[in-house]
Amino acid sequence: MTLRLGTRGSALALTQSQTVADRLAAVAGTRVELVAIESDGDRSSAPVAQLGVGVFVSSLREALLAKEIDLAVHSYKDLPTAPADGLTIAAVPVREDPRDAFISRTGVALAQLPAGARIGTGAVRRVAQLRALGRDFTCVPMRGNVDTRLRKLADGEVDAVVLAAAGLRRLGRDGEITELLDPEVMLSAPAQGALAVECRASDYGLVEQLSRLDDEHTRAAVAAERTLLATLEAGCSAPVAALACVDDEGHLHLRGAVFELDGSRALRRAATGPLSDATGIGARLAAELLAEGAASLMGESA
Repeated sequence: MTLRLGTRGSALALTQSQTVADRLAAVAGTRVELVAIESDGDRSSAPVAQLGVGVFVSSLREALLAKEIDLAVHSYKDLPTAPADGLTIAAVPVREDPRDAFISRTGVALAQLPAGARIGTGAVRRVAQLRALGRDFTCVPMRGNVDTRLRKLADGEVDAVVLAAAGLRRLGRDGEITELLDPEVMLSAPAQGALAVECRASDYGLVEQLSRLDDEHTRAAVAAERTLLATLEAGCSAPVAALACVDDEGHLHLRGAVFELDGSRALRRAATGPLSDATGIGARLAAELLAEGAASLMGESA
């Protein structure tokens, strides 16, 4: 039997999905065929913030429920925080580098980029943190795949771009990174760098096979980050950042932040707890942020 794996058709999505397919074949001896499916987000050139949460995953989920495919691979940060009826995240493989990558046309680091320089990014989270540096950078809205964004950089449309390091690494283009941004400067989007392997909840045999790809630490870290996002009632296009890691003793450390879009204000907090309480850690940290006025910052950024 050959499993049909649904994926978006970009080079990055196909690479990510092929990695999962190869791993599944290795651990379970299962043949996997990739099925490219165009999403509503792929068909639109509008900013992601205008398109809404889940725009890149709805077509894949519809295909799963219609039994046109057997499983789907998503960039986890694209998923709505609410679960989808009839579907389950059967595996969260080991996470790639969750940091943001800075690439400048002249090869200078972010700290050496001249004031007023043009930086390409479509993420309000990145815009807010770049503006918070007080360097009068011009943030140029930018969408499209990695090749499109780097081509615009090479053509001089912008002086630099900020992209997820994970995507560049998976495409073998990490050699083009000028600088990996410290999370103290640019805190990541919740679940950045992680993949979600989804299938129908009723396909018990497949759920068991896919569970062999699951990484406990990555799943817990992502659960903490996305619980914070959900408790804040913020979507993937909100100026919210979160990053969790697990230490050698099994403690989970979560950092969360909420920004005003103009960069003038930010709330940053951290929490630590046992790996088994990942969602609790995320919920409590979000409650702390809300108690200190996070909702007003997000409201003013809307």
